[in-house]
Parts: sequence; C-alpha cells; structure tokens
Amino acid sequence: MTVFTPEVGAGVQPLRIDPISRTTLALFAGASGDHNPIHIDLDVAKSAGLDDVFAHGMLSMAYLGRLLTDLVPQQQLRSYKVRFASITPVHGQPTCTGTVTSIDEVGGERLATVELKVALADGTVTLLGDAVIALD
Repeated sequence: MTVFTPEVGAGVQPLRIDPISRTTLALFAGASGDHNPIHIDLDVAKSAGLDDVFAHGMLSMAYLGRLLTDLVPQQQLRSYKVRFASITPVHGQPTCTGTVTSIDEVGGERLATVELKVALADGTVTLLGDAVIALD
C-alpha cells in the first residue's frame, strides 16, 4: 500500500488493468452471480445489435475499489459512488485514476474527496465517481 498524503489537485497512482478477456468476464460472472448473457454469450450480444460481449459495469467499479484500497485501508473509506458512462468492450484495457478535489474537516475528521474515473486506451470514459477518504 502506498502512503496517501493528499493535496488538492494531486492525482493518485493510476491502476492499469490488463485487457478484459472472455475468461475475466466468465470468472466475474461466477464470482458476482451476474450471469446476464449479454456479458458472456456472443450470440446474445449480436442479437442485441452489438459486435461482441462487454464487461459488467460492476467489474469496472470493483477495479476502482481496488484503486482505493491500494491507496488506504478499507476502514478509511467513508463513501464511494459511481455513475456508469459507457460500456467496456471485451479486450478493452481500462485505467483507473483519481484526483483529490478537496480536503475538509467534517465532524472532527479530516476527509479527502477523490474524483474517480475509468477510461479506455482510446480515451473513452466508462465510469465516473468519487470517494471520501478519512485521513490519518
């Protein structure tokens, strides 16, 4: 775990994810219980007008969660929310990033707000969000 000494405007160490494989999608479906065939069955994806299957939105959210827990212990997370912006296609390569947007004192606790983003190699943003982290 890296030492998190935030300053407003500072970025956190990006988390680069290997390209999303069909195996990753099948394993995530099993682990999450989300067996929606749009994520694992090419015929279903094509029948919906898509070229191929695409990743579960919650998979990208989990990667952002890993970015956060690589930064601080889980017990320091006060909130975490995201908004899905675009799909992550199979073979897409997500990168998770974060930028400190504020540091405030709330209820006797110093809190850093971190703006979060997942983007693909071509610049497509797939997830936006933020987290509030308690500082030591």
